[in-house]
Amino acid sequence: MRVVIAEDLALLRDGLIRILEAFGCQVVAAVDNGPSVLPALVAHRPDVAVLDVRLPPTFTDEGLQAAIRARAEIPGLPILVLSQHVEQLYARELLSDRLGGVGYLLKDRVSHVDQFVDAVRRVAAGGTVMDPEVVAQLLASRSGAGPLDELTAREREVLGLMAEGRSNAAVAARLFVTEKAVNKHINNIFSKLRMPPSGDDNRRVLAVLAYLHGEDGRRPRTPA
Repeated sequence: MRVVIAEDLALLRDGLIRILEAFGCQVVAAVDNGPSVLPALVAHRPDVAVLDVRLPPTFTDEGLQAAIRARAEIPGLPILVLSQHVEQLYARELLSDRLGGVGYLLKDRVSHVDQFVDAVRRVAAGGTVMDPEVVAQLLASRSGAGPLDELTAREREVLGLMAEGRSNAAVAARLFVTEKAVNKHINNIFSKLRMPPSGDDNRRVLAVLAYLHGEDGRRPRTPA
């Protein structure tokens, strides 16, 4: 698995390289600033990119902006954001383009190396990996967005776990309820959000994230 890393902190960048290479990955480029991200991604076309959000020279959102531009040039390029910050505007744009694997993890909440490497592999394989805190902040940013107001507290909890990419069985185990109860909650969620329910977990996650990105609570386009 070929990886491009964008991280400005030298110790963390070196640590990521060592971890990924120890698990059999090939780090084909490791850059430390925003302007270098897009050229590295276009030149190497990696299996997955691991990017920080805030990079030099402005330390605002260079990493996410570069990721979005890269996905425009390389549709479906798997992107895993690894940051201390949730940049909601560009995060929703990246998460809802419905092309390729995508993830967003917070650095201080990744507690195990195996957990991180598994996330990299899942995103490279086309999956979705979301930190629960990122999901919570994206949901909170849509708190006044019409249909979301109709969800019960339990439905919001289920929605957050869905957006993390969890299966119905995993949601049930996390909430200590039956899968039948989870199915009922999911049907209610899709009904209230004006989205047809789907048995495809990845399609379901993308629909939820697209809704979070949508304006004025309008129903997003459903992936083909």
